[in-house]
Amino acid sequence: MMNGYVEKDPEPKRCGFVAIVGLPNAGKSTLLNQLLGTKVSIVSPKPQTTRFNLRGVLTREDYQIVFMDTPGIHDAKSLMNKLMVKQAIDVLRDVDAILWVFDSANRSSKEEADLLEIIKSANKPTILALNKVDLIKNKNELLPSIDYFSKLYDFKAIVPISALERDGLDELEKELVAVLPEGEFYYPPDMATDLPLRLFVAEIIREKILLNTYQEIPYSVAVQVDTIKENPENGVLVIQATIFCERDSQKGIIIGKGGRMLKKIGTLAREELEFLLKKKIYLELLVKTLEGWREKESHLKRLILPYQ
Repeated sequence: MMNGYVEKDPEPKRCGFVAIVGLPNAGKSTLLNQLLGTKVSIVSPKPQTTRFNLRGVLTREDYQIVFMDTPGIHDAKSLMNKLMVKQAIDVLRDVDAILWVFDSANRSSKEEADLLEIIKSANKPTILALNKVDLIKNKNELLPSIDYFSKLYDFKAIVPISALERDGLDELEKELVAVLPEGEFYYPPDMATDLPLRLFVAEIIREKILLNTYQEIPYSVAVQVDTIKENPENGVLVIQATIFCERDSQKGIIIGKGGRMLKKIGTLAREELEFLLKKKIYLELLVKTLEGWREKESHLKRLILPYQ
């Protein structure tokens, strides 16, 4: 005490793990990137872009939220998709809270009901984010959805948001902090993700394939970074990576006439990696056929699940 002033005890820090769940293409990865203010998870208009659980870390002065971005939960048919969905569901056991990202502009009643049952079974504090409200012209149309979901389950909060437009994210963050337990930070304040560099690079390359190929090609492709070496003379990061597809016909499409498609994918990936890593990049891409890799567990563990 000094001159009648009583120093208050500092507010306790809050820290916890929050699983981001939702149906495919609900905007989970876009939301994570926007909350963090940097890109840690790839994004595309195609469903099932996210293939494995990915940690993103949001740190403020007195709290840290460790997000787990998960694959979209859906009625999986292939072994790869079944493993993806299993990852998303399994992680719910170990988190402190759940953030359900819901596409308010594209309802799917049966899949919503199935996902809600999974959330109920996890029995964790859950916040519902009604995403993509920018696509709804009359915002009064959201009121029935809010009323409907508030009667279905005891959500800690229901927050309308637009991840793309950053609308409602401050309110969402505030509600998330409220459900975090007290505790010390798990990660350094300047860390946005613990994704290894090789997997981050592979994901950026895969994103460019997703954005520039069509039909079955994006889902039949996996990327493995073989080597990353820094040239000691000029500081250039030399990266060699292999794109795996399931059939020779797919390989031809990815390479393109005169190698044009592969060159386009490589150029786009290199430019973004240079921007994100703040380093000059030399990127060499190979394309190989690995027949039926999506149905072979050994290949899936090597190409899809090495981070887990």
